[in-house]
Amino acid sequence: MKQKKTSRRQFMKNAALMAGAGTIGIERSVANIEDANLPPSVPEWMKKMGRGVVTVPYGTPSPYEDKVIRRTVPWLTASPISSISFSPLHELKGIITPSALHFERYHAGVPEINPDEHRLMIHGLCENPLIFTMADLMRFPSVSEIRFIECPANGGMEWRGAQMEALQFTHGMVSCSEWTGVKLSVLLDEVGIKPEAKWLLAEGADGAAMGRSIPIEKALDDSIVAYAQNGEMIRPEQGYPVRLVNPGWEGNTSVKWLRRLELGDQPWHLREETSKYTDLMPDGSARRFTFVQEANSVITSVCPEKPLKHKGHHELEGIAWSGRGKISHVDVTFDGGVNWQQAKLKGLVLDKALTRFSFDWDWDGSPALLQARAVDETGYVQPTLGQLREVRGVNSIYHKNAIHTWQLFESGEVRNVQID
Repeated sequence: MKQKKTSRRQFMKNAALMAGAGTIGIERSVANIEDANLPPSVPEWMKKMGRGVVTVPYGTPSPYEDKVIRRTVPWLTASPISSISFSPLHELKGIITPSALHFERYHAGVPEINPDEHRLMIHGLCENPLIFTMADLMRFPSVSEIRFIECPANGGMEWRGAQMEALQFTHGMVSCSEWTGVKLSVLLDEVGIKPEAKWLLAEGADGAAMGRSIPIEKALDDSIVAYAQNGEMIRPEQGYPVRLVNPGWEGNTSVKWLRRLELGDQPWHLREETSKYTDLMPDGSARRFTFVQEANSVITSVCPEKPLKHKGHHELEGIAWSGRGKISHVDVTFDGGVNWQQAKLKGLVLDKALTRFSFDWDWDGSPALLQARAVDETGYVQPTLGQLREVRGVNSIYHKNAIHTWQLFESGEVRNVQID
């Protein structure tokens, strides 16, 4: 197999030539297209009026995109009310995840909350305990920030070996949105933090009273009490009417349906930070409060759901992210890590947000082992699977951010595999 960087002009010229020649696997692979709708004919949809503006008052995707949906793994959790759905990363463009496709994680299902009856209470080690209505929260100066949220169990079923058959299931517990709300530090200033307050308990209004202990330093840094996502009020499955967003940290610390913030002098040692969301080490001990989501990346344009249909020019694409800050660069390899080449970062490169990368390459039909490796602005380099297992063993289900491998076959099919 030959890999080389190609100029954009040459890339597009070659693509046009292939299209004009009727390259096998592009036009001919598309099913159910009537010749009467193809050039030079006038397609049928040009011969009649379309629907009006009031037919669908809340927009919906095209029916031809009905496969772009969140999916679940039935065997992964015991019940739908304490379960996960995965975002279709292979179908997404840019860095913003549509609200309707943002991954879901529940511990007791989605509560139906009347915002007029919902309150956010801040109490504990503070001078002036307060209870805020939703109207109160929206009176404060707002911020809007693009940040990813990732479940720390993303990829967690792969510690012992490759078993998920699709990108959606290996990496689909990460999504990126624009979050709008009030900085938590502003609210804490209103209540007046006592000097002895070192931690904060965030509790949700769901049936599990999902809660996490948050160090006061994070609360005063970049935490957001968010009520809007991607330009509209947060959806119920994402925490309506208000949630906490802790950028770059384990998704479970971004407590949804937020109802209570209690200031204290030590962590609360709740179920979700003792029995769960701890990292079992080879010697039987467990890491705790491993808040930061480490640098990660994955190739999305070539994956089990997106096999290659023809030889020649392709734009390899993927996403990278880091809870430590911005992505500084991404490398790609076609031979399982023997030789690396630097990819191009595309579009916005933001702090604690998904970052797009791409690489123009030629595929001659040979087998390949495709990988991406992210490096963030702190100098942290995404580890190999062998490096991660050497330190962490194979008994954890959290914080698996190892370099991921797609095996590309001569047929163009792609399989999830593991190499050290």
